Amino acid sequence: MGKLISLLPYSLRLAWLNLLRNGRRSALSILIITIAVFALTSAGGFGLYTYDSLKESTARDTGHLTLSQPGYFESDEEMPLSNGLSDTSELIRTIMKYDEVRGVQPRIDFTGLISNGVKSTIFMGTGVNDREFDMKGPFLDMRSGKTLTDITSSRYDVMEPEIMLGVDLARNLNVSVGDWVTLLATTSEGALNAFDFKVHGTYSTGVPELDKRQLYIHIDSAQELLLSEKVSTLSVFLFDTEKTAELHQRLEQELETMPLDYDVEITPWQERAFFYNKVKDLYDLIFGVMGFVMGLVVFVALFNTMTMSVTERTREIGTLSALGSYPNEIIYSFLREAGLLAVIGVVLGAVMTALTTILLLVVDVQMPPPPGRTDGYPLNIYFSFELVAYAGVGVVCICVLAAYLSAKKGVKKPITEALIYV
Repeated sequence: MGKLISLLPYSLRLAWLNLLRNGRRSALSILIITIAVFALTSAGGFGLYTYDSLKESTARDTGHLTLSQPGYFESDEEMPLSNGLSDTSELIRTIMKYDEVRGVQPRIDFTGLISNGVKSTIFMGTGVNDREFDMKGPFLDMRSGKTLTDITSSRYDVMEPEIMLGVDLARNLNVSVGDWVTLLATTSEGALNAFDFKVHGTYSTGVPELDKRQLYIHIDSAQELLLSEKVSTLSVFLFDTEKTAELHQRLEQELETMPLDYDVEITPWQERAFFYNKVKDLYDLIFGVMGFVMGLVVFVALFNTMTMSVTERTREIGTLSALGSYPNEIIYSFLREAGLLAVIGVVLGAVMTALTTILLLVVDVQMPPPPGRTDGYPLNIYFSFELVAYAGVGVVCICVLAAYLSAKKGVKKPITEALIYV
């Protein structure tokens, strides 16, 4: 330890030795700073993990970009698919030429009645193809059975069209994998049409209200049920969510040159991520208040520590002044001590956050379900050097300010009074 201290510049060695003059008080101050930095960086890391998880789950559910007719999400259709997109094959080929694009999934959104032959209830249906579930990845929670089979595959039986039901919808209808249900919907021409489907699997979205109403069928089956060749939207999935804004701009320029018979509006995932935006606003407020409180605690603790140190060293300050030291030089010495305390506390706090991050990767700690959801999620935090830097700079500034206010008051005492101070 002595060799390490000897390698420091003289001013820092002097600051370190002054801190050791009352090691217990200095250790307590470092502990307070460490806890504050740990609290800020770990809570911020949890917030970053939550933001990233919600961002990915939303983007994989709605698509990073959604192509539709203008105003599709603001107004209801008079008839199913009346505001849909037609002849989308050329549009899909144009989008797929970009390297950032992982896939383009057509979707059909519709509603109607579902019946098990005895009981009927309202459903919210989505027509998709089998690639849809590859895009969702780990964010699709299958409870039983399997996802929809590729309709062009030899495994698909045209005599047994498949359907996937939300887990609560299947429970309410008292059906399971292998049972048959009937869908009744209004066609694009305003007539009623009904098809029978075999339950191929059940899944959970984690939102009880959706699990009671939502279902998936093949997009070809949806078009047959609604008697239309249109699709509601095209969902564009990317390899990297951070490329969303860039591709959005490039696609808008591309669509302006395409000879389409209808207008196309591009909606990024953020504009449809209502839950994500609300959670982010709430967490930003919580972390802001938490940061202010922690900063206040550090300021009060360091102000008290430095005030006591200045008071105890009043005669030393008077002696230095009598020997010709300028007040600013004395103040700077206290600022170095406070800065050294802050740096040590920040480093220890960052190390604690890093160790906690690693520990949570090994130990499975489950968080309770958030409001409006049924499933919990694993507790993880991200270690962010940027977050540590912000917290560190903030804590150092607070400590230096506390030391400056304390030292400035001490050096104002007249030399004669300081020399006889007891």
